[in-house]
Amino acid sequence: MVEQQRQRIEQEMTKMINDVDLQYLRRMQADMHRCAAACCDNREASLERVQKCVDNCSVSLNWAQSYVQQQFEGLQNKLQRCVMDCNDDVKVKIGPNPTQSEIDKYTKIFEDCATRCVDRQIDYIPSLLKKIKVDLAKGKENS
Repeated sequence: MVEQQRQRIEQEMTKMINDVDLQYLRRMQADMHRCAAACCDNREASLERVQKCVDNCSVSLNWAQSYVQQQFEGLQNKLQRCVMDCNDDVKVKIGPNPTQSEIDKYTKIFEDCATRCVDRQIDYIPSLLKKIKVDLAKGKENS
């Protein structure tokens, strides 16, 4: 049961990342490479100036990748905290020397709680994706 929930959230997060990648990050990466190539084509510039130009080309992409990673980690952290709360609640209730039927009962309680955690995070993904897209569209300097 817990494995199924892990797979569900992973699939949804992968879809979210792929959507952002296809819609924003790849274009930004292509733009960065074109910009860097133009820097290297400048035969008048010094080595130092070309390197600075190339570095400047990657600023927006680096910011976007870092921003997306932070949002992704935030979602993972919320899920982990929720599941840890489920675990803590069960630990408090189970008591010392539980019988097998009590273990089974509390395992089910934990799994149900963890499933609700996953459901909440999956429900949150569309609004997070919208926020990420808005912020990426605005760009680094406006976020």
